[in-house]
Amino acid sequence: MLRLKASAHSNFLRTVLGAATALALLGGGAVHAQTVKVLSIVDHPALDAIRDGVRDELKSAGYDADKNLKWEYQSAQGNTGTAAQIARKFVGDQPNAIVAIATPSAQAVVAATKSVPVVYSGVTDPVAAQLVKAWGPTGTNVTGVSDKLPLDKQVALILRVVPKAKTVGMVYNPGEANSVVVVKELKELLAKQGLTLKEAAAPRTVDIGPAAKSLAGKVDVIYTNTDNNVVSAYEALVKVANESKIPLVAADTDSVKRGAVAALGINYSDLGHQTGRIVVRILKGEKPGAIASQTSDNLELFVNTGAAAKQGVTLSPELVKEAKTVIK
Repeated sequence: MLRLKASAHSNFLRTVLGAATALALLGGGAVHAQTVKVLSIVDHPALDAIRDGVRDELKSAGYDADKNLKWEYQSAQGNTGTAAQIARKFVGDQPNAIVAIATPSAQAVVAATKSVPVVYSGVTDPVAAQLVKAWGPTGTNVTGVSDKLPLDKQVALILRVVPKAKTVGMVYNPGEANSVVVVKELKELLAKQGLTLKEAAAPRTVDIGPAAKSLAGKVDVIYTNTDNNVVSAYEALVKVANESKIPLVAADTDSVKRGAVAALGINYSDLGHQTGRIVVRILKGEKPGAIASQTSDNLELFVNTGAAAKQGVTLSPELVKEAKTVIK
């Protein structure tokens, strides 16, 4: 009888020890909750697509918000001061990673920490924005994915929409580092082709309509980059473009759905998934400073024939045929 009890006790111990060993072996995997904080400068379709792409990629890798992932998203609603406050709060929570969407958010987070892993996304020029010192591995706590577009292809699209264009207008926020970089590079590129750039500053969303009106009668076409102020209130720009018969060419394909004539841009959902894959690598133990900053070569052409008619241009059949998406 004593031997039976001892045997039963031994079996119980083996069961308990076996379970403990299994849990210990799983300890380095996704069974332990990981914390990911996400900060966006503002809500608009492109940035929202990045956020959702990151979350979907994490889920595909086994990090589920309903099980083993603590996920928190906040938008600064276009206010850089609010972005700085949220960034400090996120850093204080000591998450496993912070995803910073768009340049102002990334600048706020990077200024707030030198230790918490930061993955930026939707930043045109991370070096000019002083997020990283170089595009390669930096050895810091920062890495990410840029949405930098080849501007020569943007100019080529502008000229396919308005072949006789001589003056290109651009509405942008001079407080956004990515937009300042685009203005400088675009001005130089247009000059080489005998074109000029006329700028209209819109530091706040309420300035977008008046800025666009200031270009009426002075430009042949308006180009919009991925400036967050402009994209978040794109309808104000479209209204002026329709009234003044000024074609809009965008860098953000979602802007075509909202009234731009054409855009050659990045699929921001794909960019979010690409960003999410970097986050997964960090959650699995890689150091952000060992991961080079990335870009995306997956460009898509969208056209809106209805918007073209409203803004006084006719798109060539060849351009419409090349488009991945045609909106009427």
